[in-house]
Amino acid sequence: MNKQNVPDVIVSRLPVYLRALQRLADAGETATSSQELGEKVGISAAQIRKDLSQFGEFGKQGTGYHIPFLIERLSQILHVDRIWDVAVVGMGDIGHAVARYNGFANRGFRVTHCFDADPAKIGKEIGGFIILDAKNLVEEVRKAEIKIAMLCVPATVAQDVADRLIEAGVRGILNYAPLKLIVPSTVRVQHIDPAIGMQRMTYYFD
Repeated sequence: MNKQNVPDVIVSRLPVYLRALQRLADAGETATSSQELGEKVGISAAQIRKDLSQFGEFGKQGTGYHIPFLIERLSQILHVDRIWDVAVVGMGDIGHAVARYNGFANRGFRVTHCFDADPAKIGKEIGGFIILDAKNLVEEVRKAEIKIAMLCVPATVAQDVADRLIEAGVRGILNYAPLKLIVPSTVRVQHIDPAIGMQRMTYYFD
């Protein structure tokens, strides 16, 4: 399977399926159907079958999907059958929140480093972490071989920080700054902008 041939919109749905399957497993379920899974995630059964078929055959007609097996395979496809260390850069309100968030560990991610450039924050403890000096970011991230970072800095410095993260070997950036980052094709960026999400909702209001 060539990863480049799988549309990104399909890849974006796989974590949604995985989360729903994990919830079914937590409830003691061992089998499900595309119909049931579709009802859980708000996607048609036909679309789920089509999405999964991009990666092989996972179920049988009449018997559906074996939940533990499908969880295992989707975890492998998404490379979350391991734990990825993550750096958080920018320890303002958003940085504090994501550093303290407990929902990463069981989804394949672990925050290990937190950085900030404010002398008043450097050296302080947050969520069990000591905030490190951002001037040492490249050295520390490279030494720890971190491949994923969450960027929680102002837009005015986001591109500069992103460039330094890439220099340190980071391959994926979750960007909370309201700015489109310019990165090499080998680096993946996911932009998170709550204001845009709310504006999309209010379009439908009377």
